[in-house]
Amino acid sequence: MDNTRWRSRRLDRLGSAIFAEVAAWKAEARREGKDVIALDIGSPDQPPSLQARETLAAAALRPDAYRYPGTEGTIRFRETVARWFGRRFGVAPDPAEEVLSLMGTQDGLAHLAMSIADPGDAALLPDPGYPVYQAGLAVADVEAIPLPLSEDNGYLPDFDAVPEAVWDRVKFLILNYPSNPLSAVADLAFFERAVDTARRRNVLLVHDNAYSEMAYDGFRPPSVLEVPGAFEVAVEFHSLSKSFHLAGGRLGFAVGNREALSSLRALKNNIDFGVFLAVQEAGIAALEMDMAGHESVSLLYEKRRDVFVAGLRNAGWNVPSPKATMFLWAPVPAGWSSRQFSREMLAQAGVASIPGNAFGVRGEGYVRLALVETESRLTEAAERIGTFLRSAEPKQGETMV
Repeated sequence: MDNTRWRSRRLDRLGSAIFAEVAAWKAEARREGKDVIALDIGSPDQPPSLQARETLAAAALRPDAYRYPGTEGTIRFRETVARWFGRRFGVAPDPAEEVLSLMGTQDGLAHLAMSIADPGDAALLPDPGYPVYQAGLAVADVEAIPLPLSEDNGYLPDFDAVPEAVWDRVKFLILNYPSNPLSAVADLAFFERAVDTARRRNVLLVHDNAYSEMAYDGFRPPSVLEVPGAFEVAVEFHSLSKSFHLAGGRLGFAVGNREALSSLRALKNNIDFGVFLAVQEAGIAALEMDMAGHESVSLLYEKRRDVFVAGLRNAGWNVPSPKATMFLWAPVPAGWSSRQFSREMLAQAGVASIPGNAFGVRGEGYVRLALVETESRLTEAAERIGTFLRSAEPKQGETMV
């Protein structure tokens, strides 16, 4: 039987298959009776606030909640986003033209290329970077050009190193700070350089700011839209999935250049009818609570970070302590490939991670670990990993890809 008859070739360009492979590894380990501590997928283990859940429940009982909600989001949701954005970043977008609701940021990022670029155009993507960036380009038949990120430069790109011939072909540029998977951060001075580059090169600057509210040690991630004139050349994506634990609700928003958002809205008008009204009400409640000064989820993840990093260092693995996000980007010990180390750590220690090369060629040599378990489970994970590190050796001859 031809197993490719009903399969588009573009699916082969969507990105790494490692996520599915790690899921299969976990299933195999569980079938063997192993207690798996799943630190691979960044899915919050905590629910949204009680107020957000109560708002969701009450809104879901309203008889008018089940009509088509509209792609752009309710005006009440967009006005709340605009107020929150103004309070958080000091800039006030127009809720009518400069705010767009999304079914999570992945929705907007995946559809962006189809709405602002044509087949044959090119875009610069961070390497390592979140796989949906590549997937959106593959579906749109837009060429992905890696923007190298290295630890030596704090995982910030060197715009001047991009050849002139590349800039001539690029339609847009994606940045992501705080970064998934790198947990790298950027200051406002960096975004000033990025906005200046976008203006000079006549490209759209796309900033994925999904982790803006998950930062530690007093650091407050900026918005690219704080830079004067940024609305002329930039759009920014935000998510309520991680910062407000609404991951399953699928709610996010884009803010910024009205022409780019109009194009994204036009595409989405043809393929979806927006986010469930009750979920938008829950999002409004979450944003209003944040503006009222309720405790941020950052405190929860900062404690988890401290516990896990200390445990891993005590176990002999000197991992960096991130300033933001829910991830550790950890170098694998000498002699291992990312995939081999991740596979064996799960098989022997029962701790799941994502190999770094799932995020791009330059991710080789690292694994990503998510802080999505309790402090006690993270302590246990660190102890298991320590035992694994003391006893395991790379298997000679095994594929190191």
